[in-house]
Amino acid sequence: MRRIAILLVITSATCLSTLQAQSAPSRGPDGSMRSITPGIEVLPYLNRPFSGTDTIVKTLPIEGGGTITTSETSKIARDSQGRLYRERHHFAAVDVDPEKTLYEFYVLDPISHTHTACTIATHQCTRTSYHPRFSYPVQPTGAFDAGRRFLTREDLGQQSIDNLPTIGTREITTIAPATVGNDKELTLTREFWYSPDLRTNLSVIRKDPREGTQAIHLNVLSRDEPDPSTFAVPAGYTVQDDLQVTTSSN
Repeated sequence: MRRIAILLVITSATCLSTLQAQSAPSRGPDGSMRSITPGIEVLPYLNRPFSGTDTIVKTLPIEGGGTITTSETSKIARDSQGRLYRERHHFAAVDVDPEKTLYEFYVLDPISHTHTACTIATHQCTRTSYHPRFSYPVQPTGAFDAGRRFLTREDLGQQSIDNLPTIGTREITTIAPATVGNDKELTLTREFWYSPDLRTNLSVIRKDPREGTQAIHLNVLSRDEPDPSTFAVPAGYTVQDDLQVTTSSN
């Protein structure tokens, strides 16, 4: 019996060693390349309700020629109290149904000072503290960042978007060599079409040699007051309060 037991131990050890050798990885884990592309930022201004969609189209050049184009379209709404409803989608080919790319939605409430984010897959929401901002800094033109960057700003005039008058501005930022690891000067361009009525951009185009071209458009579908249910947690979702955590993102 002792000999049999020893043979069993040896056999088991040999099998385990063989299995480990067969399943030994040829590389370590990798998180892959990921980046976040923000849509048009909408601030929680009072008495300026609207509903619509926010569409981002990203175009990346392919080495050797050609491009890759992906997009995401998300619903957005703001009521007269300044509450905001927004969605988050995965980027996909331009013709993919947005309902298939939706993975999260959230509500920013400047009255209750809460940020409620809900995950589609789990039907779970997390409520955190939210402190809204109603203004933002504008970078003056000229040199900044210790002279390593230089900003110019151009007036593009006016045009109507979705029957709303907008004001156009183009900003060009040049980045000196060795500022961000670049071996030659970089030129970044951003074009804004701003609606004074809604107090938000309706169109933003970003061009960056590191990121390609990003065209973002806020399509205003209605200026009426959104349905109050838009800002409520849907039935079937659970909410976890974590109000000691502060959320400032839009």
